[in-house]
Amino acid sequence: MANAEQIIAAFRDVAATKSLSEEEMTDLVKDGMLAGLARIHGPTVRAEIDIDEETGEFDIVVLKRVVDEVEDSACEISLEQARWDDDTYEVGDVMEVPVDFADFGRNAVMAVKQRIVQRVRENERDRIRDEFVDRVGELLSGEVQQSERGKLVVMLNRSCDADSIIPWKDQNPRERFRQGDPIRAVLKKVEETPKGPRLILSRADPLFVAALFKLEVPEIHQGIVEIKEIAREVGGRTKIAVYSRDDSIDPVGACVGLKGSRVQAVVSELGGERIDIVPWHPDTEVFARRALAPARVAKVISSPDRQVITAIVDEDQLSLAIGRNGQNVRLASQLIGWQLDLYGSREWLEKGADLSLFGETPEDQYETADFPLNELDLEERTLAALKGAGYDTFLQIIDLERRDFLEISGLGEADADKLLQLIDELTVVEDAPAGDENEDAVPPAPAEAVADGAGEDVEAKPES
Repeated sequence: MANAEQIIAAFRDVAATKSLSEEEMTDLVKDGMLAGLARIHGPTVRAEIDIDEETGEFDIVVLKRVVDEVEDSACEISLEQARWDDDTYEVGDVMEVPVDFADFGRNAVMAVKQRIVQRVRENERDRIRDEFVDRVGELLSGEVQQSERGKLVVMLNRSCDADSIIPWKDQNPRERFRQGDPIRAVLKKVEETPKGPRLILSRADPLFVAALFKLEVPEIHQGIVEIKEIAREVGGRTKIAVYSRDDSIDPVGACVGLKGSRVQAVVSELGGERIDIVPWHPDTEVFARRALAPARVAKVISSPDRQVITAIVDEDQLSLAIGRNGQNVRLASQLIGWQLDLYGSREWLEKGADLSLFGETPEDQYETADFPLNELDLEERTLAALKGAGYDTFLQIIDLERRDFLEISGLGEADADKLLQLIDELTVVEDAPAGDENEDAVPPAPAEAVADGAGEDVEAKPES
């Protein structure tokens, strides 16, 4: 059967094009033949189909059960008809009716073709879904086929049949691509559509920057250096926090590369977008200092319960810390995942000098001035005795009287007198009106709390 051989050859070409195995292609052909038989006999037809791969011949047999009264002619035959062929048939027997593929009519052949095409498409969709569903965040390369209503249609280099697009919101507004241009993008997600899986690519997602660094930095690909956090404003600036599992490897230096070669390769792909690389740190205050780079931070105060970081910078660093249109402080806040309140040193001192401008209650003011006892001019044994009694901060002892101190083990009368003297000194408001000297007094922080090292400002954190 020359025609059958040609059909088998055509099927093998399809199998090679669609990366199907011989077994998968054979199953497709059998399913197609069954669809053709259904068009001839009916949807409930049963058949056995064998294909000789060497000769290309089909052996097709339709199976019909012998019954007294036919209800479904697709799978049943009357006893009378069966005995026309062989008078030994009895009710309940299964009659095998051979079918020659050459006898298939045009409608049956079209049914075979449609079923095979449908199954090939379904297999192709399943293959694409299985291939890419676990590759989200991976860098893919291809060629721009066309620009369609703002989105870019991309033909991937290694999967030409995959439906891949870059929506407008996932494009860099500073970039322009034309048909035929090579393009790289990160796989953002695999989206299910009525026509099968669609690959959503992105050049605007922070994952794109991470994928580029993974490509350029071997230490990231090997898992030695890890990208902990990324904050990005497309086309403007990106902040990336990196961490090294090996103390001997500088994570920032690894990402920058010799003479900046690695980071420059990433910047070039991003169209000149500025990139700040900072070392990640588990301590939020330390991380916040680094996140505000390139500005130098004088003081950082955290409020873990509200997840708020207050950062104070010198006046000459304020514009650098804020960045153009607030971009630097905004990205730093996104990077650490906390609200970031930024103050210049002058504004911070003014805020601390006149807290009433901010509507704080006296209770808030007391809490604002709290500080550790080790910042007071006290002997180590006195601090140890107070700590043993559960007192660690100034506000915890501010209301204690002489007898309360004498009841603490390790404290004598001289110690109690000194503590009371310190409390009196620190709770007197200068220039207070007559008669209000000790009323609603606000305890200012001692000198040690105000200047913690060279150039750093107030340590106490105001309640907002």
